Amino acid sequence: MSVVKINAISVPPHAQERFEERFRGRAGAVEKTPGFEWFELLRPLEGTDQYLVYTRWSSEEAYRAWEGGQDFARAHEGGGDELAPAASDSHHLWSYEVIESSAPDRP
Repeated sequence: MSVVKINAISVPPHAQERFEERFRGRAGAVEKTPGFEWFELLRPLEGTDQYLVYTRWSSEEAYRAWEGGQDFARAHEGGGDELAPAASDSHHLWSYEVIESSAPDRP
């Protein structure tokens, strides 16, 4: 079964636009990584300042290979002066194993 990694990142309101821009400008290298299945950036609507970065992988090994590679390091270096990190140092990485999944039936 697949593995899901959720990075919960606190971003103060004044930095949210810059944080989102950083993700829009990302290189997209993760999409070419063996074992990568899905990415979503989730914006909080109410009650929290935590964004969720959701990625899905075919296995823990596939995620670890990405995490230990050069593309991961480049993707997390901060985006240069213009798109410097907007998030605080407050973040949590949660790991889950997918035990059940469904999608809409399509004719």
